[in-house]
Amino acid sequence: MANSTFTLTNACVVTPNGTLCDGVVRVENGRIAFIGKRSELTEAQQLGWAPDAIDAHGGWVLPGFIDLHVHGGFGSDFMDATSDAYNAITKFHMEHGTTAMLATSMTQSREALDRVMVAVDDYMKQGMKYTQLAGVHLEGPFVNPKYKGAQNAEFMIDPQIGWFEDWHARFPGLMKQVSLAPERNNALEAIRWLRAHAVNAAAAHTAATYDEVTRAANAGLNQAVHTFNAMTPIHHRDPGVAGAVLTDDRITAEIIADGIHVHPACIKMLTRSKAPGKLVIITDAMSAAGMPDGQYDLGGLAVTMRHGVCRLTEGDSLAGSTLTMIQAFKNMVNFVGLTVPEVSQLASLNPAQQIGIADVTGSIEVGKQADLVWTDSELNIQRVWVKGSTHM
Repeated sequence: MANSTFTLTNACVVTPNGTLCDGVVRVENGRIAFIGKRSELTEAQQLGWAPDAIDAHGGWVLPGFIDLHVHGGFGSDFMDATSDAYNAITKFHMEHGTTAMLATSMTQSREALDRVMVAVDDYMKQGMKYTQLAGVHLEGPFVNPKYKGAQNAEFMIDPQIGWFEDWHARFPGLMKQVSLAPERNNALEAIRWLRAHAVNAAAAHTAATYDEVTRAANAGLNQAVHTFNAMTPIHHRDPGVAGAVLTDDRITAEIIADGIHVHPACIKMLTRSKAPGKLVIITDAMSAAGMPDGQYDLGGLAVTMRHGVCRLTEGDSLAGSTLTMIQAFKNMVNFVGLTVPEVSQLASLNPAQQIGIADVTGSIEVGKQADLVWTDSELNIQRVWVKGSTHM
């Protein structure tokens, strides 16, 4: 593990106030202490910081990526509910630029979900070595079997506020996002409860109409899970969930930017439709990410991966992804045509703001945690720091 005090020099540093080329970032004790240009350094700074300087060779220095929707990686799943599994997941995704994430569950029994809550709470309290878990994202079981995708319909039920109350009492602040179908019975009451307790309420695996999503947004719905996937599509006389997500600025949209789940043209349409701050890129990665083609499990369902694409073995539905955040970042630049600073906001600042951690991380600013990604000019990762430390 590298020292948490160092200086990055000769970098293109992406900050909220613009990009600094020939930039310098000074990290002291895991926090950002200085951002500027080499020409702005005093003689004392140049001399004092030289021994631990790292030459970025003109590459990018970006805020660490934050993934709000990720199920696993490198052979492990958050539903495994063990520290070994969580170490495997967080180490793999850290190596691909993710410095914070939400541990995302599957549609399963309350008992299985309870085990995840306990395991994540324990893991966070023990101190995390790699990517930091910022909390839990419960994807289901409060979703619609008509749009089940790769979720297990056997466990799909109406939202249960009693479950939320129990988890909130036992694990205060651990629930960061609950994804549900807003047309289900009790959904609007659940959305109001979630938002009153600072938990994101997200539309997911839903057969809702445009009007039903609008009513849910009036109740507080503020996010949409993997936009375009597992939701009613756009028709010019029936906008559906997708139409509501594109046009309602109260709703932050997730997008799986792998070019498989959503065509690049539709990703481009989404980026042009959403207001600033209202789009986040996610991986929706499953345990097969980083692994060879073969057979895998997702929430108790058999999955086959061929050529890096995961589908249910029975039914052929897409089943999560093998995407990493750095590959999603590259895709948004190369296929969608956004600039590196534009994508940086979608990968870091927007998700940080969405889950209420932007005062700590999500951008390169003095005083913030040193969660940093250094890439070369082609966006190939050179090193990643979490709280100023690296394990690469």
